[in-house]
Amino acid sequence: MARLTSSSAPVRQSNVRAHNLALALHTVANSADPMSRSAVAATTGLTRATVSALVDELVAGGLLTELDPPPRTGAGRPAVGLTLSATGPAGLGLEINVDYLAACVVDLTGAVRHRFIEHADQRPAGPYAALSALGRLGARARLAAKADGLVVVGATLAVPGLVSTGFVLQAPNLGWQNVDAPALLRGLPELADLPITVDNEANLAALGELRVTGTEPTFLYVSGEIGIGAGLVIDGELYRGARGWSGEIGHVTVFPDGPPCRCGAAGCLEQYAGQEALAEDEPRAAAALGIALSAVVNLLDVPAIVLGGVYATYFDRLREGIEAELRRRVLTSELAPVTLRAARLGTNAAVRGAADTAVQQVRDDPAVWLRRAG
Repeated sequence: MARLTSSSAPVRQSNVRAHNLALALHTVANSADPMSRSAVAATTGLTRATVSALVDELVAGGLLTELDPPPRTGAGRPAVGLTLSATGPAGLGLEINVDYLAACVVDLTGAVRHRFIEHADQRPAGPYAALSALGRLGARARLAAKADGLVVVGATLAVPGLVSTGFVLQAPNLGWQNVDAPALLRGLPELADLPITVDNEANLAALGELRVTGTEPTFLYVSGEIGIGAGLVIDGELYRGARGWSGEIGHVTVFPDGPPCRCGAAGCLEQYAGQEALAEDEPRAAAALGIALSAVVNLLDVPAIVLGGVYATYFDRLREGIEAELRRRVLTSELAPVTLRAARLGTNAAVRGAADTAVQQVRDDPAVWLRRAG
């Protein structure tokens, strides 16, 4: 007799239901237009009776909304359209950067419902004071969401540094090392009950840009602030590297004999094209960016580069210098020129991507939300 393994174990009915709920929700979410129940059944292969029961649960749980049917134009009953609900669960995005704090609430549809920002240099503050101030900003956003009838299900923090298992291992431009950011944020009573995750700000910005565009599955996102980070999206998935620390393009050496960097090396891209260096010499910053990006394209063959953060604001002034270096240095520039564009989310990409990541858990597993809402 064959030994029963986990792969051959019977599937629980609750697991089937959870899978089908997620399938139905994703099908509606990924449709460009409102879908009828029969269209959901046809797309998923589930029976109409099963889809009807699933949709009833999702509507009752505040995850789907039924639209009024269009006027009748012929025989038969007009189909009722389904869309994601703009009330119910929402995600809270939090961002700390060198010179500002931001908080953002995104609902299940991906719409930004509230956004708050405070401009101040965070370097002298230290982790406790900076995260306490950010937590208060997040509590303000959560209160505004509650007034709209939204329920914040979780928070994601975007930081300019290396992250592992919830800890900010290094954030050189903030002067942080081994900071338990979620624990500090949950020290505020207004956030104490929330699950809080942490990720690199460029990674979250790339995910935010991916959700908004959707049609560009492979690109390099470059976030220009005081520091410079990058997020690499391949075939619609964020590439994190073996330990989750990919994307530190700001510490790529562009001129070995250049000035010292906060990371301990010398001649890093941040010293030539970070926000402070950009304000001093735009042409030099554009050339340095072009050199670093050319190396990435030659190595990884990415077809598109998206410039975010302050680079999105300065895009028209930087573009010519960057593209000149790409044409000069990329081996395949004449065969397949790289697309260079500004981020559609501009400077909001990281905090918006963080908020969207926080509500993604509901889209991925609506059964958990339905149990909580019930």
